[in-house]
Amino acid sequence: MAKLSFSCAAVALVALLAVALLAVTLPAPAPASRQDERPSAPSAIEIDAQPVPSFDHRDPDRRRFGMLDFRGGLVLTSPFREFGGVSSISVAPDGMTFVAATDRSWWLRGRITYNGTRPTGITDAEMAPMLGSDGRTLASRRWYDTEAMARAGGTIYVGIERVHRIVRFDYGKNGLLARARPIKVPPAFRSFPNNGSVEALAFVPPGSPLGGTLIAIAERGRDRAGNHLAYLIGGPRPGAFAIKRRNDYDVSDATILPGGDLVVLERKFGWTTGLFIRIRRIPIAEVRPGALVDGAVLIEADLGQQVDNMEGISAHRSSTGETVLTLTSDNNFSPLQRTMLLQFSLAEE
Repeated sequence: MAKLSFSCAAVALVALLAVALLAVTLPAPAPASRQDERPSAPSAIEIDAQPVPSFDHRDPDRRRFGMLDFRGGLVLTSPFREFGGVSSISVAPDGMTFVAATDRSWWLRGRITYNGTRPTGITDAEMAPMLGSDGRTLASRRWYDTEAMARAGGTIYVGIERVHRIVRFDYGKNGLLARARPIKVPPAFRSFPNNGSVEALAFVPPGSPLGGTLIAIAERGRDRAGNHLAYLIGGPRPGAFAIKRRNDYDVSDATILPGGDLVVLERKFGWTTGLFIRIRRIPIAEVRPGALVDGAVLIEADLGQQVDNMEGISAHRSSTGETVLTLTSDNNFSPLQRTMLLQFSLAEE
């Protein structure tokens, strides 16, 4: 088969993504026959992982991108009907075990395997529908678009975009069969756009002045100056703050670095310009009620690199002391998009 030039390939990919990304604006309910199941155990699934050996299409040997070094990546597929739509992820401190959420209100968990520092596959994978307090699935309540997740020890918080809620699960005790308990959220949540509500959650661990705080960021909720609205929930200093919006990017996820700073994953899409992602690092010391915060760009990438609809980010410290970022993509359950797992390490500062 003749090879397309990069420019032609990129244009073709933009066209495909333009169609596929329309799914972002549509609700994605679970199949009706499975919405009200009360599972007795998670389902073991098989995941095929194809390597992403290089990040840059134009320069396969390049490893440094902004302030990050590319470690490797995977394109993931599975015959399991609920696999896909991965919108958030939390990787354990061991760098291997993880739990993720799909936007159809399903859990995904498993183990990342490695060859050295390069991810090579996913083993021990399981999926289960998220359950409400009564044991019925969240999807049966039409509580889907579960777009954000943050882990605080044995507790996992999940943000549900279309109903403007955050729920907590006792994952440490009950695993994937834990039941959702809504938490109190700021009244301003009710004013968020239907498809632009809670998109990012990050939990600040003990040891920080904001220790014990849940940070929630809206995808398209903005202040009067057009900046991203964000909220400190619980913790010692609850309240609202804003993140400077730059270059038309929307927030898609956030996490806390092992060193304590907040990192925000962002994306933008244009019909003529294509798909872009960006990661910014915001000093946690600047995050406080009433503040407008900004941060250094760690990486910015486009269709010249191996990106898709990147929606999940997690951070951990490797056994060698590196800070590792794991990114995942939401394929919108579309054959035109990919479920990807990418890993980068933070370059020495």
